[in-house]
Amino acid sequence: MEKNVRTPIKTAKQLREFQLEGLKWTVAHAYNGSGYYRAKFDKAGVKPKDIQTLDDIRKLPFVSSKDLQEGYPFPLLSVPLKDVVRIHASSGTTGKRKILSYTAKDVDDWAEMFARCYAYAGCTKEDKIQIAVGYGVWTAGCGFQLGCERFGAMAIPSGPGNIDMQCQFLEDLQTTVLCCTASMGLLMAEEIDKRGLRGKIALRKIIFGSERSSDAMRKRISELSGVALDQLYDIPGLTELYGPGTGLDCQYHRGIHYWADYYILEILDPETLEPVAPGEVGEMVVTTLRKEASPLIRYRTRDLTRLITEPCPCGSVMPMHDRILGRSDDMFIFRAVNIYPSHIDQILSHIDGAGSEYQIILNRDKTGKDHMLIKLERDMNISDSSLDERIRNDVQQAVKRQIMVSCEVEVADYGALPRSERKTKRVFDNRD
Repeated sequence: MEKNVRTPIKTAKQLREFQLEGLKWTVAHAYNGSGYYRAKFDKAGVKPKDIQTLDDIRKLPFVSSKDLQEGYPFPLLSVPLKDVVRIHASSGTTGKRKILSYTAKDVDDWAEMFARCYAYAGCTKEDKIQIAVGYGVWTAGCGFQLGCERFGAMAIPSGPGNIDMQCQFLEDLQTTVLCCTASMGLLMAEEIDKRGLRGKIALRKIIFGSERSSDAMRKRISELSGVALDQLYDIPGLTELYGPGTGLDCQYHRGIHYWADYYILEILDPETLEPVAPGEVGEMVVTTLRKEASPLIRYRTRDLTRLITEPCPCGSVMPMHDRILGRSDDMFIFRAVNIYPSHIDQILSHIDGAGSEYQIILNRDKTGKDHMLIKLERDMNISDSSLDERIRNDVQQAVKRQIMVSCEVEVADYGALPRSERKTKRVFDNRD
């Protein structure tokens, strides 16, 4: 398996040298090509010549989603508009989407990165890859298909939804790899089980994008679909950073290998914006090394993760970060405690008898007191509601012990909570 697709980098030293050259180029390119970046750098008192080491990245100002909003419709553009061959967009918080521009080289680089993802997942050119993610202005469908075609496998661009068609393709085309959100993966796994398709299909791998998945959800998807647990892969993605395909966990699943020859990853405390200790959780801040149209310089992604410092048995020179643990702006405050949905996620994953699907519902009573209700499904193998009291108590005690807050718990039948072909909404904050 050729992992370093079109990359001569074989050692950590070569990688650092490549990153420094890429950082110097990016800063100069942005300063000379973008009035917005130039003004931002001048205000911070930094010039391209000031970047001489990788540590000098800390001299550079941060970029945030606010910069993308202020620069609408072509934010951070650092090339003439005539050189832009494509745009993609993600949802915005003020009614306007975040639009990012791509040159032909940007598109080519993205394809190369994504092809590397398929290689790290152990795919081959004989695979038939069913791409059940959104197409259109979003990066997902285009990215998965672009990488698949560059890799050389067969792309089946099925898009999200239309479960009957998805199942027909799995059976008739003998799809071997399914690409989808984790929520869509659960939906498909339940249909595979319900329709008795396990012995009739050739599915051997599932690649999840756009949404974090809990251990319980992954275990359930594996059990229902027949795909081995170690053949479920996570692929991170961010429209601002090309789109999906900027990393993937390899067959050893020790962490997400990220393509450090395309971007620098800093893990910073979201409050102080200082580096966290190795292995501690912080916010992902990214700086691109080759991006032409809309380069990112210390872009605050709001995604939370940690660096994995132990080497991977696969021997890749590409460093690793953990799966996305949540977003810094997903945090909610309950009775003066900062809580991320991933906290609840991990607790429920270790409760015997609890299913993978849940909702967190926050309410405030007339006295101003906040209440948290965790509504979760019973495991699909448990139909006896007499166990609900034990499950309820186990969840309440675990939440109290690990997060130091009290909650109410409601246990529902398996399948009672809504399924989604895109991303599942977990937190419902009704306090405002």
